[in-house]
Amino acid sequence: MNKKDLKIIFMGTPEFAVGTLRRLVENGYNVVAVVTQPDKPVGRHQDHLQPSEVKRYALQQGIPVLQPVKMKDPAFVEQLAAYHADLQVVVAFRMLPEVVWAMPRFGTFNVHAALLPQYRGAAPINWAIINGETMTGVTTFFLDKDIDTGRIILQKKFPIPDDADVEYVYDGLMHLGADIAEETINLVLEGNGHVDSTDQQQLTASDGELHPAPKIFKDTCKINWSLTAKQVYDFVRGLSPYPCAWTTMQPTNGEAGKANTYKIFKTSKTGISCSEKPGTVSVRKNQLLIACSNEWLSIEELQPAGKKRMTATAFLNGIHCELTCI
Repeated sequence: MNKKDLKIIFMGTPEFAVGTLRRLVENGYNVVAVVTQPDKPVGRHQDHLQPSEVKRYALQQGIPVLQPVKMKDPAFVEQLAAYHADLQVVVAFRMLPEVVWAMPRFGTFNVHAALLPQYRGAAPINWAIINGETMTGVTTFFLDKDIDTGRIILQKKFPIPDDADVEYVYDGLMHLGADIAEETINLVLEGNGHVDSTDQQQLTASDGELHPAPKIFKDTCKINWSLTAKQVYDFVRGLSPYPCAWTTMQPTNGEAGKANTYKIFKTSKTGISCSEKPGTVSVRKNQLLIACSNEWLSIEELQPAGKKRMTATAFLNGIHCELTCI
């Protein structure tokens, strides 16, 4: 079998998935249809529907697009089955029911943005950086009944520099994900559907403690200044530029109604020891410093509520009172 004979259904939603879909299309693989999320209501009155990045690209390429509200909808399942796909490729999509992932004769594989079995869950890139990892990567695995637990096909590593944020790692893994997806499909072709794979339980036993990667919410992003400076530094870059870590500061005189929320995009470690209460704000030589449990952390870029992202220097030029984090 060659790549033009292998019928592929692609499933994904965000820009991260477009990298893989584009690679398959441009390299001549037979993508017969795309499955993505329904258009999302946006705008002040939620009266405008915004298509996913995957849908935008698929329509540009003339590929049929399916957008089920429920993956178990009999009408959708029937529509999907009509394509007689040999293989399904999933990148950054929702959990699939067995009636969907078991449908193709060669199965369904997922491209996951972490080195499984570590960082199973919805936000593997964020949590790897938040936890101070120096290495991450991508994994392809066959889907089964549980989330991110299927048999591993291939893995590729990607180093995380100490100053890297989510945007840097996201871009790197998007390109690496396209590479590994193409290599996995080629293995399927070479083996006529038979691909060697590894049970994750074998890896779990040797790798020790597993780190989860749950979905991130607004409350998840609030900075805890009682952590060490290194932990806060990693937390900030693990959420930058989106969804972004945040803190609340108010004048030290405690005037009512003066508290404000600030998104923190970038910090730097000072190495200056600190005995002040965590969250204490200090301005030294035009630096905006905040006390952590062991050291002062320098704020480099932030965004006050209702204003644009700015450097700490620009922010300090506009304040006229002492602040503290609450």
